[in-house]
Amino acid sequence: MATSTVTYTGNLRTEAKHLASGCTICTDAPTDNHGKGECFSPTDLVATALASCMLTIMGVSAQAHGFSIDGARAEVQKVMGTNPRRIAEITIDMHIPNSQALDARARRFIELAAKECPVGYTLHPDTQKTINFIYE
Repeated sequence: MATSTVTYTGNLRTEAKHLASGCTICTDAPTDNHGKGECFSPTDLVATALASCMLTIMGVSAQAHGFSIDGARAEVQKVMGTNPRRIAEITIDMHIPNSQALDARARRFIELAAKECPVGYTLHPDTQKTINFIYE
């Protein structure tokens, strides 16, 4: 069964629909590749998917070990390379709130869980991934 449908809507834009939920995401080509940059680009979605996946796996680990990372957020930076044009680097700053409630054991679970993200395993090994944990 299909996961999604993606329709080219013209002017270098697409609309992706998640079939199980009906949620939609629009993409636009970035300004450095003939687009308007008014929506996520496909490569923005890849970098963002890495952060989203990491947060999800971190949340699973937190639940399993009896603590919360509610309110955690990621700031994502994507750097494009050339020849071939691809994502060369993704930097993610993971901001973990209420860190005074997290002991060294909990922080270790968080950081190990982030490394178990399926999206991270899927990315090409040459894609540099820099993950910074900021305990607030």
